[in-house]
Amino acid sequence: MQVWSRRRAGFTLVELLVVIAIIGVMVGLLLPAVQAAREAARRMQCSNNLKQMGLGIHNYESTYSQLLPRRGGSNGGGDQRRHDGNYRRVSGFVWMLPFIEQTAMAEQIAAGKTLSDGRVIPPGGPAGWFRDAEWQPWRTQVPTYLCPSDLNPGPRDNTAGNSYAFSLGDSMGGSPNWNTNDYNSRGIFGSSHRVRGFRDATDGLSNTIAMSERPWPGGDLGLRTAAAGERAKGATVVHPAVLTSPASCLANAAGNQLVPGVQFKAKFGSLWTDAQVECVGFNTVLAPNSVSCVSDASGTADSAGGALNAGSFHPGGVNALLMDGSVRFISDSINTGNTSLPPVTGGISPYGVWGALGSASGGETVTLD
Repeated sequence: MQVWSRRRAGFTLVELLVVIAIIGVMVGLLLPAVQAAREAARRMQCSNNLKQMGLGIHNYESTYSQLLPRRGGSNGGGDQRRHDGNYRRVSGFVWMLPFIEQTAMAEQIAAGKTLSDGRVIPPGGPAGWFRDAEWQPWRTQVPTYLCPSDLNPGPRDNTAGNSYAFSLGDSMGGSPNWNTNDYNSRGIFGSSHRVRGFRDATDGLSNTIAMSERPWPGGDLGLRTAAAGERAKGATVVHPAVLTSPASCLANAAGNQLVPGVQFKAKFGSLWTDAQVECVGFNTVLAPNSVSCVSDASGTADSAGGALNAGSFHPGGVNALLMDGSVRFISDSINTGNTSLPPVTGGISPYGVWGALGSASGGETVTLD
């Protein structure tokens, strides 16, 4: 009589554990590569956003024979609710809209609106910091204005965000205040009283920075005291000495964290429409991804001067748009010259290659190459 032996097919526990271990090792090896590939794609999209804005800047200049203003508009009537005009304080992002395929929004702003309570918003829109759910443009997120690597979630509190900023060159404000309509920065963009053109970039369009990135700090935060572990990226520390020695600002951070006890705020990226420098500007003084500082303890975005640094969540640096329309990646280690010196109002920048790229007519010969 023949006896049949039936053996159950399958894995033993040891074999199963070995397979799981092998899969774990493979995932551990592949995950960094996957994350790197995703970040490369995000960085490319971020670069494409800047290129689109570069085309918008060129098309604006071609249409009006001048560059769009960093801040501008018309006067308001003085109503504290700030619906009755834009108070010459709408940002360059607003002027850029019809040149980056946002004509419908631009026309809506140009038309104004009567609100349900009878308030009239005139053509050109209300103040850039006006927050009302009935005024749709200011709370509409323009996709081009957000970098996919940024943490900025976009619309919130009847406003929308931005990951990019206009260059003030190596100017730091203070006295005179960089938020005035006639402030004469060394960057290429002027205000409503200081409008410029390509002709003003005497250092060359390929040697002059137009825009770069700044990281969203995590909210629209007023003055507060830094606790242990507070993130430095995106934060702006109150440090009066920054105007005479920008390098002194750096002592307010240890690595990626703020020094506990320093006073700071976080205003960038929450109001793409408001032209205050803390909302839509940066300067080329301290290296990208350094901690930023302002000179006074204004709890709003109204500080008069400081070092507001380019920054991003890309490893090692930031994307920057040059005035010729090209986009370059700027390393955190770019030469910044002597940042213990105060800023200058003319001539060669004291802040090395970075400062020279910010100044539109400093007479420097350095290039990114």
